[in-house]
Amino acid sequence: MSASTAIRVVVAKPGLDGHDRGVKVVARALRDAGVEVIYMGLRQTPEMIVNAALQEDVDAIGLSVLSGAHMTIFERVIELLRDADATDITVFGGGIIPEEDIPVLERMGVAKIFTPGATTEEIGGWVRGNIRAVHAAG
Repeated sequence: MSASTAIRVVVAKPGLDGHDRGVKVVARALRDAGVEVIYMGLRQTPEMIVNAALQEDVDAIGLSVLSGAHMTIFERVIELLRDADATDITVFGGGIIPEEDIPVLERMGVAKIFTPGATTEEIGGWVRGNIRAVHAAG
């Protein structure tokens, strides 16, 4: 498999949350699983994340949210993708997200939420099984 057919994912920490150990572990695990990861780092705005996703021609956006602002952040990312006619970019994420918020996020358009305790194998397996390298292959 050439690099041009690899799944491409932007991974980011939106908002003011400075806890990045988990997202770095996930980014490394995705790379180890053969996913091309563009890690944006801390304190990214939804606008910065979507702009990077569009510029990098990614297949998915993965967000790590521990701040409690998950509803607002995911909603804004989905809205910006819709405005850019880029709803084919899959959005997934994880963090400290209450179980009762997950169905709301799914209805909003978030494909998958990983809660504390999810393994890197589970996350990597889900990405490999559910994200298609449609952008990079073109």
